[in-house]
Amino acid sequence: MSKVLWTKCDQCGSILYIKHLKEHYHVCLNCNHHLQLTSQDRIDYLSDEDSWQPLDNHLQPCDPLTFKDQKPYTDRIVEAQERTGLKDAVQTGICNIEGIPIALGVMDFNFMGGSMGSVVGEKITRLIEHATQLGLPVVLVCTSGGARMQEGILSLMQMAKISAALHVHQHEANLSYFAVLTSPTTGGVTASFAMLGDLILAEPKALIGFAGRRVIEQTLQEKLPDNFQTSEYLLKHGLLDLIVPRPLLKQALAELLLLYKEAPLKRRGQISYGVKKGLYPEFDKKLRQEWRQKPNEANLKKAFDSLKDEGFSLSEENFKELMNSKEGNSDSLFEKALQLVSKSGIEWSLPSK
Repeated sequence: MSKVLWTKCDQCGSILYIKHLKEHYHVCLNCNHHLQLTSQDRIDYLSDEDSWQPLDNHLQPCDPLTFKDQKPYTDRIVEAQERTGLKDAVQTGICNIEGIPIALGVMDFNFMGGSMGSVVGEKITRLIEHATQLGLPVVLVCTSGGARMQEGILSLMQMAKISAALHVHQHEANLSYFAVLTSPTTGGVTASFAMLGDLILAEPKALIGFAGRRVIEQTLQEKLPDNFQTSEYLLKHGLLDLIVPRPLLKQALAELLLLYKEAPLKRRGQISYGVKKGLYPEFDKKLRQEWRQKPNEANLKKAFDSLKDEGFSLSEENFKELMNSKEGNSDSLFEKALQLVSKSGIEWSLPSK
């Protein structure tokens, strides 16, 4: 197959030599328009050489609703995977920016319009939780058409899931999160984690919004400004903090990371007091099974020892308080045990049996 050597600028129509375009970060040499980038190109531009360590590359989408429009959802997934070489519309991992370790997530518009499905939400959530445990700042580069309609409510719940993980990262661990908005960033991504950054950066003239321009005009019966839903319009109205040209983005992020490194309440390299890891579903299930088999003092002690092995802080006083409880059934005692464990930290919710 012959290699493509030339491409055309979407804005001014100039014919561009791809080799020169890559050297200039895919920014048009004639009109300065920022062309669409793949997630791998962004990772190469932002991360230090040989520092990228991908996470959760094994996750790939399924078809929980057996959705079909013009073609089955599974066929669309396979086509997108073959075309892009990705499992889904985001890459996540750990890397360095100018020697500073960060957790980086980069969305890819070439994979089904960068739409956010279960796998995208799960990978971003895992990245944030991993960063919280390691005490790393998070940088998410957003480009998306919104929630993935083929997964229905399962895609919409990713908005809340990611936002909840960010709440712990930002407000409990006091760690920083920077959002970088690129064109386009729309729909459910804009309505959730894209706008939750401690600092929100954007590329010049990026399309950023929730509903489409035509939908808004038809609903309001009004003509919108020409620059509506551009990064410049949002900056003017206080919804963005910075507009950074792509060639300067890595330097800008490095300087901001150094600035926030010394911010109040930040405990360098550690998670602030009170943040504890939650129970993993399999571990919780195992403890429940053991508890039902033999609900007595010896088994309770065994459950406490298991929790200790997982790194939860316990005391003999907690154990005595539980044994003096008047709760009669084993499940209630187990619930109380977990409440005692989490007394001084963040409470987690237990899955239903």
